[in-house]
This record gives sequence, C-alpha cells and structure tokens, in this order.
Amino acid sequence: MGGPLVTRGRLADAALAVVVGVLVVTTAAFDTGTTAVDYALLAVGCAALACYRAAPRAVLAVTTATGTAYVLHAHPGPLAALPVLGAVHTAARAGHRGLAGAAGAVFLAGYVATEPGTRAVVERTALLTGWFLCAVVTGLADRNWQAYLRQTEQRAQEAERTREEAALRRAGEERLRIARELHDSLTHSISIVKLQAGVAVHLARKRGEEVPPALLAIQEAGGEAMRELRATLEVLRTDEPTGTPALLVERARAAGLAVDLTVTGDERPLPTAVDRAVYRIVQEALTNAARHAGPARIRVGLDHGERELTVRVDDDGTNCDPAGPPPPGTGLTGMRERVTALGGTLHAAPRAEGGFSVCARLPLGEPG
Repeated sequence: MGGPLVTRGRLADAALAVVVGVLVVTTAAFDTGTTAVDYALLAVGCAALACYRAAPRAVLAVTTATGTAYVLHAHPGPLAALPVLGAVHTAARAGHRGLAGAAGAVFLAGYVATEPGTRAVVERTALLTGWFLCAVVTGLADRNWQAYLRQTEQRAQEAERTREEAALRRAGEERLRIARELHDSLTHSISIVKLQAGVAVHLARKRGEEVPPALLAIQEAGGEAMRELRATLEVLRTDEPTGTPALLVERARAAGLAVDLTVTGDERPLPTAVDRAVYRIVQEALTNAARHAGPARIRVGLDHGERELTVRVDDDGTNCDPAGPPPPGTGLTGMRERVTALGGTLHAAPRAEGGFSVCARLPLGEPG
C-alpha cells in the first residue's frame, strides 16, 4: 500500500513544481529584458521544488541561489519569489526554521540590491518580507499540526491496545472463575460417585458375586467424567492446546479406540490460531466418535497444502443414520465457529456408507 501513496506524493510534488514554474516563467515572458540565462535559473529553481520532501535543505539552497541570481540579473517583480517562498515554507515545515529564515533574508537582500533606495523596491521588499514571514509561520503551524495528528493517532492506538488487553484480562479472569466453580461444584461429587461405585464393585467381587453391569458402567462413566472435567479445567485455565493431534490419537488408542493418523503434504509450523483450531477439531471429533460411533474404526487425516490445511476425521460407526443426522450439539457448533473465525469451512455430516465425517479446511495464507 505504501507504493501507490509514494507515487501519488511524487506526482503531487511534480505538479507543484510545474504550476510554480508556469507562473514565474509566464511572468518573466512579459518582461522584454528576460534572457536565456534567466529562464535557465527559473527552470532550475522551480524543478528543485519537486524534491522538497526528500531533501528540503538542498531544495532551499538551490532555489535561494537561483532566485537571488535571477533577481540580481533581471530585476523582476515580486512573483519571482514564488520558488523561494515554497522552499522556505517546506524547510520550516521540516523543522529547519533557522535555515528558512536565513534563506529568506538572503533573497530579500538580493532583491533590495537591485535598486537600493528606490521607493518601489522598498515597498516590494516589505511585501515580500510579509510573504516570507507567512511562509515560515505556516510551515511551523503545519509541522505542529502534523505532530498533533501523529500524537492523536498514537493515543488512539494505545487506547485500542489498552481496551484489547483489558478485554483479554477480563476473559482470563472469567475463565479462572468458571474453572474454580466447576472444580468446587463437580469434582467432589464425581469423585464420591466414582469412589462409591468402586467400593461396591470391590465388595461384590470379594463376596464372589457377579458385578452388575450398571455398576461397572457407573464406575467407568465416573472415571471418564473426571478425565473430561480435568481436561476442561485445564483448557479454561490456559486457553492453549495441551498437545498435538498425534498425542490425541495416542490417548484415544490408550482408551481403547481404533484410531489411525495420516499426515500428507509439506508439513510445516502452523500459525498459532490454526494450530489451536486443529487441536480442538481433532479433540472434539474423537470425543464425538467415542460417544456416538460405538465400536468403530476412526481415521484422522491432516493434509498440508500450499495455502490450505485440511483436517478430516471419519469413522465407520453404525449409530448414525444418514437419513436422519443428529442435531448439532455444542461441540460441533463451537467447532464451526472456530473454523469460520479463521475464514475456513467445515463439513460435518453422516457418511453415505455409514459413520460420521468431519472435514475442516483452514486457510494458511501465502506459502512462506
């Protein structure tokens, strides 16, 4: 974006030099005493104005030298001071007010020297003195205004950054509060249920009795609830992924799921937001498969493209009817919101051949 702005600035500078040049050359053309040397001096002084942004002091020196030489040689009217006035203004705007004042004084001295003591020259010199003072003052005023605008912009950016930091801090505090509430309200109760179920199973086995399946299910569900609660509390406290998709697959295998992981493409470090989204998508998809797919084989695929990462989790379970897909729960809704926030797409639906499929496509931007 800087390129077009720079180009437009250079075109504006060139246009200013052309306009000033046309004015002073046209005025000089009406003076019958104007020579080729005078035109050359005017052309050099006006052309220098096109570079006032890059080198204001050099432009001030060139325009002052050529302007003073021109008035000493041709004795023109006040309009001949335009190039020097422009250079004085831009030099003062750049902070070189002392040089700007000195250049104006040099030009005025040369102008007075054309016809010293005559009333017309004194009047014109007084007029030009006012012009030069205005050029210096407006240059300084413009410089102060630009500084004020920069300070205002910096304060606005700082205020925005402060608001973002405050929002993040409040979000972190709220996550910690929720984590404490969950820990205090649920952990103790689930632990008691799991402990009592374990004691009942132990006593039944000790007496040689058959353990009721419902009791075993309670014991297993209590253990799974504790693991999920701990994982949830860890997420609330850190808001960061606690591993990699490969680690999630290993955990799922340790829990008894048949899971395969396939990674294709040019694997490379991912942006933090994308890495976090991949972890959450695989985590939620494996959790849903464990809950709803029944005995099934799960395939996790990560395809690293040049501009897109595809995350696919398929299972061949039999508990999902393609004709009547289950309503989206909180997990799928959160997954879709996370993918959409990154500018990606998510497809989660039953497979025609049975089972369920989750496919997320996450943009990676331009390849590095």
